[in-house]
Amino acid sequence: MGENLKSESESFAKRIFNKVPEVTIFFWIIKILCTTVGETAADFLNVHMGFGLTKTSIVMSALLLVFLYFQFKAREYVPKIYWMVVVLISVVGTLITDNLSDNLGVPLEISTFVFTILLIATFLIWYYKERTLSIHSIFTIRREAFYWLAILFTFSLGTAAGDLIAETLKLGYFLSAIMFGSMIAIITLLYYKFNLNSVLAFWLAYILTRPLGATIGDLMSQAKNLGGLGLGTVTTSAIFLTLILMLVIYLAKTGIDKKVVPAEEVTFEEFIATEEAMEREEI
Repeated sequence: MGENLKSESESFAKRIFNKVPEVTIFFWIIKILCTTVGETAADFLNVHMGFGLTKTSIVMSALLLVFLYFQFKAREYVPKIYWMVVVLISVVGTLITDNLSDNLGVPLEISTFVFTILLIATFLIWYYKERTLSIHSIFTIRREAFYWLAILFTFSLGTAAGDLIAETLKLGYFLSAIMFGSMIAIITLLYYKFNLNSVLAFWLAYILTRPLGATIGDLMSQAKNLGGLGLGTVTTSAIFLTLILMLVIYLAKTGIDKKVVPAEEVTFEEFIATEEAMEREEI
């Protein structure tokens, strides 16, 4: 009986696609590009279009909720929906920190501490409820909710910590990009050469790509007298959006970052619940 259930669960697991992409080099490239667009787009709407922080936050949050609805509704990873959510959540995460700092006067030290605690709490509750933090088995609504909540906090934390470091060290855009890139390289080395925990390595790198992408965006968009290249937010956003679009089209056509959930990641209870949910949708 037990072997039959195991075989049935493994067979069904082959039909369950992960709702998030496989972590490849394309994942990290698009993630950094999305972060850069999030920074420059927020600045463009807030400053150049005159929306202000409050209106920009409302508009971007509404758009995020719309695309999250389609993301949760999808049965599997859909590149154009997933990466649109990442772009929007990068903007919203940035705006949350900006609102706390600029509108409410919350010091960056406090914002950094609070978002660190919130992120840790999210991971603890996620693990308590699911007994795993694996991003290779995001196929239930609850797991996906934890996943996106953690990502939101990584963007807000990355914004607060990045701004805090930039204001404290005053390194400038180029040296800041070198610093954050070096930190990610060290984490990569620790993971591949010294067996750093894969979950810890992933989320540390994910957090650091936020200030790295933002620094790259500032380096390209800000005026030359401020240490940038003077391309402006419109040109910078257009360049990175074009690159994101090209890569997402490539991934959608090839499907190389689409992954089936491993059988060992699916419990029998989840197998039954997911099968029943799929049957209800087919009726």
